Amino acid sequence: MGDIQRKDWDVEQERVNFVTKEIDKKANKLKNNAGKVSSDVLEIRKTFWNDVTVNFDEPDDVAETAASIKQQAELLSERERTNSQLTKQLRTLARLKDSPYFGRIDFLENGEKSADRIYLGIASFMDEHDENFIIYDWRAPISSLYYDYAPGPAFYDTPEGTISGEMELKRQFIIRGSKIKGMFEAGVTIGDEMLQEVLGNNANSQMKSIVATIQREQNQIIRNEHAKLLIVQGVAGSGKTSAALQRVAYLLYRYRDTLRSENILLFSPNPLFNSYVATVLPELGEENMQQSTFQEYLNQRIGREFTVEDQFEQMEFLLSNGEKDLGRINGIRFKASLDFKQLIDQYVSSLSTRGLLFKDIIFRNEVIISKAIISKYFYSLDQSFSIPNRMELVKDWILKELKKRVKKERSTSWVEEEIQFLEKGDYVEAFKHLEEKKHYTSSSFDDFDQEQRILAEMVVKEKFKPLFKRIKKLKFIDLPGIYQQLFSNEEHVKESFSDNWDTICYQTITNINNLEIPFEDATPFVYLKGLLEGRISNNVIRHIFIDEAQDYSPFQFAFIQQLFPNSKMTLLGDVNQAIFSGAIDSGTVLSDLAVKDEEVETYILMKTYRSTKPIVEFTSCLLEYGGKIQPFNRPGKKPTVKIVNAQNELNSLVVQKIEQFQSSGHQTIAVICRTAQESKQVYDILKMEIQLNLIEKGTISYEKGILVIPSYLAKGIEFDAVIIYDSSQYSSVNEQKLFYTVCTRAMHELYLFARGALSPLLKNVDPKTFDLI
Repeated sequence: MGDIQRKDWDVEQERVNFVTKEIDKKANKLKNNAGKVSSDVLEIRKTFWNDVTVNFDEPDDVAETAASIKQQAELLSERERTNSQLTKQLRTLARLKDSPYFGRIDFLENGEKSADRIYLGIASFMDEHDENFIIYDWRAPISSLYYDYAPGPAFYDTPEGTISGEMELKRQFIIRGSKIKGMFEAGVTIGDEMLQEVLGNNANSQMKSIVATIQREQNQIIRNEHAKLLIVQGVAGSGKTSAALQRVAYLLYRYRDTLRSENILLFSPNPLFNSYVATVLPELGEENMQQSTFQEYLNQRIGREFTVEDQFEQMEFLLSNGEKDLGRINGIRFKASLDFKQLIDQYVSSLSTRGLLFKDIIFRNEVIISKAIISKYFYSLDQSFSIPNRMELVKDWILKELKKRVKKERSTSWVEEEIQFLEKGDYVEAFKHLEEKKHYTSSSFDDFDQEQRILAEMVVKEKFKPLFKRIKKLKFIDLPGIYQQLFSNEEHVKESFSDNWDTICYQTITNINNLEIPFEDATPFVYLKGLLEGRISNNVIRHIFIDEAQDYSPFQFAFIQQLFPNSKMTLLGDVNQAIFSGAIDSGTVLSDLAVKDEEVETYILMKTYRSTKPIVEFTSCLLEYGGKIQPFNRPGKKPTVKIVNAQNELNSLVVQKIEQFQSSGHQTIAVICRTAQESKQVYDILKMEIQLNLIEKGTISYEKGILVIPSYLAKGIEFDAVIIYDSSQYSSVNEQKLFYTVCTRAMHELYLFARGALSPLLKNVDPKTFDLI
C-alpha cells in the first residue's frame, strides 16, 4: 500500500471512529428514552382499571365509561407504538455501528464550488442536532449515483427534478466491527474485490441482504416507479429475488407516508422460501410484507369439501408417470391456457339464460326447497342483472323461505321430543334470553305454553343454524356439477381445443366425483366460482411480487390480474427454470395480457453471481442458448461426474463426499434427489451414517447443515456444495430445465453421481467443463 493509500486509509478509519462514537451517543440517548417508555407501558398496564371511571347506572354514565376506557387504551397503544419504534431504531444503530457504510461518492453539483461527500449505508444517520447527514440511506435519490455511474458526468432524479454534476470520486468499503477491512476505488460496476469478498462466503439458511453490491441493472429494477407491470427475466444466480426484496424496501422508503408493508404481497414458490427470505427486509429496517403461496389462496377459496392437489404433487406424478399419461399432460397444458379461460367465459355467458345447476335444500332428510324451484326462481329474475347479483337475490329469497319454515317447524312432533331431552342449562339459557328481552319475569316463566313456545323456538333455530350458514355462503349452487357439465355438455366441447379431449373430460369428471381437484383444475375451478358467486378483488394490496413467475400459467396470470385490479406487479422468472408442465415464457404472455395503456417494462439479467465460473461454464452447456450467460469471474473447482454401478456403493460414496465437503468448511450441503419419494428413501438410508435433515413440501424452515431435498423444492435457494444423487435419471428432454435448475443451486462445489451411465442430457456438454471419474 503506497503513502497516499495509507493516508487515505487512516483518514477514512478516523471518520469511522467518529461515526461510531456518534452512533453510541444516539444509542445511549435512545436507550434512556426506551427505558422510560417501557416503564410507562408497564405502569399503564398495571393501573389500567384504576385510571378508568366505571359506572353503568345511567346511559350517560355508560357513555362516559366507554370514553374513559377508550382514552386509556389509546394512551397505552401510543406508548407501545413508541416503544416498538425505539427498539427498531436501536437495532438499526447496532447494525450501523458494526458496518456504518459501504460506499462514498464525492459529487460536485453544477453551479456549486465544492463537492459533497456522500457516505452510503443501510440506513440514514444524522448528526446530534439532526441538521446534516453523516450517512445517507442507500435508497435516497442521491445514492443512485453510486450504483449507476463511474467518476465523471452524472445525474440523479429527485421528486423536485433532475440534479446534474460531476462525480469526482467513488470508493467502496468493507467494514466489520467498526474496522475497515477493505477499501477500493471503483468504476461504474461494483468492484470485483468487493463482490469476491461477499460471494466467497458460505451460503446461509436465510438470504443475505447485500445492498453494497447492487449492480447497475439491479438498481434500475429496484428504483423503477413507473411500470404497472415490471418483468425481470434473469438467469439462475443473477440476483432477481434479492433485487425484488430490495425493491420492496425502496418502495416502503420512497412512499413511507402512504405505503405500508401490509399493502405489498409476495407470492412465493413454497413455504420454505418464505423462511429463506424472512430476514432481508428486517435487516434493511423494514417490516416484512405479506407472504403467501398461490396454493394457499386456492385452498382457501375451494374450501375443505375437496382434496386439492398442489403443484408439487402434480410434479411428483409427472416425474413418475408423466410419459405414460398423455391425456393428463395435454389436460394440464390446455387448462393452463387462455383458450380454456375463454371457454369458461363463453360457458358462463350461456349459463345466464339456462343450464345453471343448484342443490336441493334439505332439512331432516326432507327436501324443503328443490333445486328445480331454485332454478325456476333464478331464471325468473331480470336477465340484465349479472349472475352474481341474481345469486344474491336468490340467497335472500331462500333465507326468507327458511324463516317461514322455522315458524312452521315449532309445532311439529320432533321439536316436542327434542325439548324432552334438553339439559337444565338449556332451560336456564332460555330464561336468561327472555329476561334480556324483558318479555317475561321469573313468575311468568312458569306458564307452560310460554315456556314450550320459547324452548321450541330455541330448538328449531339451533337445528336450522347450519343451514342458514350454508345458504349465506351460497352453498345452494352446485359448483362441482357446473364445472363437470363444462366437460360433458356437447355444446361447449370443441375438439380443436386440445388433443385427447375425451380422456380429459373423463378424468376431470371422475376426479370431481371423487371430491378431488387436481392442481391443473384448481385455478379454473376458483375462477368459475368467482364468475358465478362474485369475484373477490383485493384493493388493499397495491404491489404484487411473484417469484418463480415462469411456473405460472397464462390462465393463472390473467386470474391474478383480476384479483388485484389496482396493483402494480413485479414478476421475477427464468424461462430456463420453467420446470412445471404448462409453464410458459412469462415475458411474452404478460406483454399480451397487459392493458394497452399500461406501461410494461422488461429487464433481462444475463450475468450470474451465485456460482463459481467453472460451475457456470458447465451449467450453461445444459441450455440451448446458455452461451449468452455471463459468469462472474470467481475461480473454483470444475464440477465432477462420477459413474457408479451399485446402489450400496452410491450411498457409501455420497456419505464420503459429504464428509469431504464438511472438512473443506462448507456449511450448507444439499443432496438433491429427483423426487420426494426418492428423497425419503435416501434420507432413511443416509441418516444411519450421518446427521442430516429431510426437506419436504411442508417444511417451513431449515438450518445450516446437510439437507436431502427433492429437485423442485431446491428452486430459489443456494447451497455451498451440491451433490446430485443420481444424475442419470434426468434423461428426458422435458427434464432439461429441471436438471439445469438443480445444478445451478451450487455456489462453490458441484458433484454429480450417475448410476451405470451418464445422463443423455450431458451429451452436448463440453467435456472440458467437468471432470469425469
